[in-house]
Amino acid sequence: MPLPAHHTKHLNSLAYPIGLDLTVNLLQVDDGKTNGTGLWLGAQCLSLFLANSHKRPSPSIGRPKAVELGSGVGLTALTLAALGWDVLATDVSNVITTVLSQNIARNTAVLPAGSGCIEIRELDWTVTPEKWSWDNDRVIASASCENPQGASDLQLSSLQVESSLQRPGPPFDLIVTSDTIYSPELARPLLRTLYALYSASRTPHTRCPPIYLCIERRDPTLIDRTLAEAKDVWGFTVVRIPHRKVVKAMDKGGVKWDQEEWEGIEIWKLTSAADVTST
Repeated sequence: MPLPAHHTKHLNSLAYPIGLDLTVNLLQVDDGKTNGTGLWLGAQCLSLFLANSHKRPSPSIGRPKAVELGSGVGLTALTLAALGWDVLATDVSNVITTVLSQNIARNTAVLPAGSGCIEIRELDWTVTPEKWSWDNDRVIASASCENPQGASDLQLSSLQVESSLQRPGPPFDLIVTSDTIYSPELARPLLRTLYALYSASRTPHTRCPPIYLCIERRDPTLIDRTLAEAKDVWGFTVVRIPHRKVVKAMDKGGVKWDQEEWEGIEIWKLTSAADVTST
């Protein structure tokens, strides 16, 4: 049984079980430069919830595609890939070069047959969606280069590009993020990014993808304000996953932590965005 993340921050490498009789090796770095280079409790709980409360995709309907914001050490991306999803794992440049790329590369070979593929791209939420590019094989959006190759004339509606392993853009079947509401300055850029990905995944024949947002309630005021903005500004329907369902998924995954070890963890589902114009 994995330990809660706050017990393992001092470790540079973690042998981490993700189910399916599979253990991955996760590099983490505690260098004070960014929060994203270490494992966090929200990623642990979200991965367990997704792995143990959702049906494995059927090969007969094709491989579904997920996008993750703030992939960090890559635990959720690896879990989804092991379950049969193709995953676009995104983060800022420092996290990608420090831990994410290495963790994906070192663990891809141990994923079981039938696993999905994982692509990694830089996606800085502070860059507005009209400056994004899906043609760059490394960067969707970067604050240091606001117009990646091919992005200068990109509009939000043109984000709906053909899906393939070479062009891992929308439409997506699932959007996930965890431990990403921690800074007042980044809350609105995060919601704007979620809305852009959600809107770009609309197709005439499919429903918009659910967004699963896992948070640890360290700053209740910030959390409540962000969830309210998701509803009132961006038009999402915001529903908390019942705690009993999260407990059930964790129990099914063999994780039975004492309640105080993961107190404050919440998983929220965002759906049914209305058209809005606020930025």
